[in-house]
Amino acid sequence: MENGAKSAESTRFPSSASIERRRALVLGGSSEARALATRIAADPRLAGVISLAGRTSAPLAHDVPVRVGGFGGVEGLTRYLIEERISHVIDATHPFAARISANARAACAVANVPLLVLTRPPWVSAQGDRWIDVDDNAAAARALGVAPRRVFLAIGRQGVADFRAAPQHDYLLRVIEPPDSDDLPPSCEVIFGRGPFALEDEIALMRERRIEIVVTKNSGGALAYAKIEAARTLGLDVVMIARPASGDAATTHSIDAAMAFLAS
Repeated sequence: MENGAKSAESTRFPSSASIERRRALVLGGSSEARALATRIAADPRLAGVISLAGRTSAPLAHDVPVRVGGFGGVEGLTRYLIEERISHVIDATHPFAARISANARAACAVANVPLLVLTRPPWVSAQGDRWIDVDDNAAAARALGVAPRRVFLAIGRQGVADFRAAPQHDYLLRVIEPPDSDDLPPSCEVIFGRGPFALEDEIALMRERRIEIVVTKNSGGALAYAKIEAARTLGLDVVMIARPASGDAATTHSIDAAMAFLAS
């Protein structure tokens, strides 16, 4: 593993000096998780581990130990919480990581471990935006219409296979990791990049590729917002995929609130 990440099997909390500290498991994969890791590392009251799903081969560095790989569903996560004597869990995964979030809610309930969701607020449309709001990828593919269009598919590689149902369009797919070629629509150019992206670069990309419509997930936050601003500037439609239901876990958008939760 790169950047100091360790395998799911080998990562454990320190066993000596930190034994009296609160033991926090942060389900990561977002910029908020990295920022929280920095705060946890600087707090002598806390010992933390970041858990990553492992979908990215070269994850960004964190300031606390990193665990990579799945837990084995609700049962495996419950066992981990008990065996590692976890005192608090913070779900700071991507807003569309619905499965691990649901598993976290269930496992924390069984293990009686307090859970807080740390997430960025969703985007809201502004004057000049031309959004088409949809519930999921399948609806997004239908929203593109029958006539062929040049589509900027800014959803990452997860779920791209849903757009094979609309093969008449020319797609530009931007990803961090290579997608499975079998998942791609027939006419799809793949480009690689990790944000944040500058507004002027997003405008230039859409102009150069003659993009007519943008498809994106409502992930929220500032790091990925430039494509929304670029579409607004160019007068393009944006198919906006809504977030999945988040359940009833306590939720915050504040790193300070997350730190206060860990201190409670």
